[in-house]
Amino acid sequence: MAVLKDLHSATPLGKGQRACFSCQCSRSLRAFDALHKLLLQINFGFPDTTPVILPCRISFSLLFSSPELLPAGPHLPLPRLRKLAGCTLFITGASRGIGKAIALKAAKDGANIVIAAKTAEPHPTLPGTIYTAAEEIEAAGGKALPCVVNVREEQQIINAVEKAVKTFGGIDILVNNASAISLTGTLETATKKVNLMMDVNVRGTYLTSKACLPHLRKSKNPHILNLSPPMNLNPMWFKNHCAYTISKYGMSMCVLGMAEEFRGEVAVNALWPKTAIHTAAMDMLGGAGIEKQCRKTDILADAAYCILTKPKTFTGNFIIDEVLLREEGVKDFDVYAIAPGHPLMPDFFLDVEIDTTAMKQERYGAAQEKKLSGSQQEGADGAKVKTESAAAEPSGPVAETFRVIQGAMTEEYVRSTQGVFQFELSGDGGGTWYIDLKSKGGSAGFGKPPVTADVVMSMSSADFVKMFTGKLKPTLAFMSGKLRIKGNMALAIKLEKMLSQLSSKL
Repeated sequence: MAVLKDLHSATPLGKGQRACFSCQCSRSLRAFDALHKLLLQINFGFPDTTPVILPCRISFSLLFSSPELLPAGPHLPLPRLRKLAGCTLFITGASRGIGKAIALKAAKDGANIVIAAKTAEPHPTLPGTIYTAAEEIEAAGGKALPCVVNVREEQQIINAVEKAVKTFGGIDILVNNASAISLTGTLETATKKVNLMMDVNVRGTYLTSKACLPHLRKSKNPHILNLSPPMNLNPMWFKNHCAYTISKYGMSMCVLGMAEEFRGEVAVNALWPKTAIHTAAMDMLGGAGIEKQCRKTDILADAAYCILTKPKTFTGNFIIDEVLLREEGVKDFDVYAIAPGHPLMPDFFLDVEIDTTAMKQERYGAAQEKKLSGSQQEGADGAKVKTESAAAEPSGPVAETFRVIQGAMTEEYVRSTQGVFQFELSGDGGGTWYIDLKSKGGSAGFGKPPVTADVVMSMSSADFVKMFTGKLKPTLAFMSGKLRIKGNMALAIKLEKMLSQLSSKL
């Protein structure tokens, strides 16, 4: 065991080891003196070190020099650097999911966490409250302050900020994580849903930032981090869920504006995942089994930690988690996967690389079908007859898919689904098709369904065949703009479950 005796002369901790400590607290020299005296009493033992909790928001770094002097063989272990020790983080939506993961990562450093979320009582379907999150944060080594905050209510935000400053002495970091989502088209999105997304995502982010900024400007290394995407203006990210896209891009515009407005004072950045992240919200959107296509929240927590420990000159960036972590030297990303080795679903707003193999197969299939159709057409009259015949008895991959679906229909599918699906397919073999999983016995075929459809899905014939044969995930098709859904989203998710059972027969 070695004892640190002198701060300024960097007395060796062990043979060949040198260290110096520097205080990052700019409040007073008295705070530095208190830290100095405390450090004189720190014993660095083997194999563990005892953490020191300081009464004020002081952090210090351990800097090692002359590594070539380290002797061969076992030597005194070094304490882990706790870069966020004593820092205060104000995190919206931190009672569960990504917000809580970021909180727990910082708590391991001994940070103070303000849990600004609205779930005070247990939710019937969603896990966690601000109080259960506080227990986890304190168990991880941090200090927690649970605050009931609905970011739609400005006074609740102001009250929580004031309570945080009174409790911890200031705010060093703000994470705007709270978000609302509705993946619906313009005509299907109720006004109250539009208001919810705009109020939580844009207005809530703006007002929380506004309330925290006076305190952030007093911190030595302040950060604002918004969980929002780079502003990709590809129309495909607007056409299926225009209101949601506007609201998330509003959060990103806050980054763009505030980073420039407070440059040199407060770092403002955005963080977004490359792949889907497994949260309670994703379970609701994608249904059972969706988690295999997702990564854990840990990847965003690690990426956020990298950002929040950078100097405040690192600002105005729109960061993708995997890209940043690769730059930081991370090579093994299987540790973040729910099901290592399973294909991952790309997240919204990021253009995915085109699957050229699938494109070639699609073109080949379309060409063969067109060739077959052309061989049956001779002259205007012949073409008319064959078209009418095709309308009466459709053929090709789409028709064959529906024949298999009809043959696989069971009372169990009907009883468990209770929905009618209409498909508007473009391209060869397209037209209007349906699957009736509501009427007794169920049915599937060409034309409009016998009863009003609960869900209308629009896509190309080629993508439809790939989706029903398991080559294209419905969730990925929707997120990438290949599939448009109108109507009951919950029923659309139920259909995906049925597809996973049917794919082996198709």
